[in-house]
Amino acid sequence: MPRIKLERSDMHDRKNTLTEGWAPAARGLALVAWLLAGSAQAQAEDKPVYRCPGNLYTDALSAKEAIGKGCKTLEGAPITVIQSIKPKAASTSSSSTGGEKVAADDQKARDADKRRILEAELQKEEAALSALQKQYNNGQPERQGDERNFQKYQDRVNELKAALTRKEADVAALRRELTAAGSGK
Repeated sequence: MPRIKLERSDMHDRKNTLTEGWAPAARGLALVAWLLAGSAQAQAEDKPVYRCPGNLYTDALSAKEAIGKGCKTLEGAPITVIQSIKPKAASTSSSSTGGEKVAADDQKARDADKRRILEAELQKEEAALSALQKQYNNGQPERQGDERNFQKYQDRVNELKAALTRKEADVAALRRELTAAGSGK
């Protein structure tokens, strides 16, 4: 390879750019190095991309490994990679979460509150049930002024019966809850 000799005067007279001031042989070497770097990058980009089971995309496998794992080569399809967002760590607080143990006194207080709320709810639902039963009058509610048509009356009777059935189911569910809360479940 020929030696490149640069004169100082040549370097000072020209603008200071990347290859200006270089001898033609040096420019040629720089060009060859740049082309080799570009071809290495192009070879890396030409590496086949495989789609493996489980939506795994990789270019790190050889052809044999890809076939062995059941991967298929993607040809000409653009691939978009989206980074997943890492979930934030759960903050710790004084309130109970999930499987934390609660002090016995706190649990007793919670159970008492639960029982008190259920009893109040049961009383309210029983009062509504008795009002519906009174209005239903064993399937013979009194006719209202706008119910001259028998079908309107019959529709209201059916609605009252359905509401009565729902209310009885609600009361039964609340009683079951109270029984479960009282047994220390």
